[in-house]
Amino acid sequence: MAMAGGSDDGEPMMEMNMTPLIDVLLVLLIMFIITIPIQTHAVKVDLPVNDPNNKTQVIDPQKNKVVIDPAGTISWNGAPVDGVTLQQYLEQTTQIKPEPELHFQPDPQARYARVDEVLAVIKRSGVTKLGFIGNEQYRNDF
Repeated sequence: MAMAGGSDDGEPMMEMNMTPLIDVLLVLLIMFIITIPIQTHAVKVDLPVNDPNNKTQVIDPQKNKVVIDPAGTISWNGAPVDGVTLQQYLEQTTQIKPEPELHFQPDPQARYARVDEVLAVIKRSGVTKLGFIGNEQYRNDF
């Protein structure tokens, strides 16, 4: 009975046996994968430094928040302000590069006219990054 790939004439096979070569290459590949160092993905972040000498900074270079309470009082980052001071703060934020985000959160019980006045001041100041916060409180649950 003849072996597959050979001939019965008694001559040696001229083809190379690839099985041991593939086994050796697979072992080398596995060893190479095991010896590769583990890659660590690190993101470098510059954290802000608290300056104890500068306590009067009212404009945050990242984001600022304007809140209107039910009585119609305007708050800038938690401190009550009037319309003129709000306009000045907004104009200062437009000078910062990159411009900080402005978060606007009116109370649901605040008068619409007061909210409209504040939105007009924000629009006149030229703020380009404005976001409305707390919209879910206006949803009607039926």
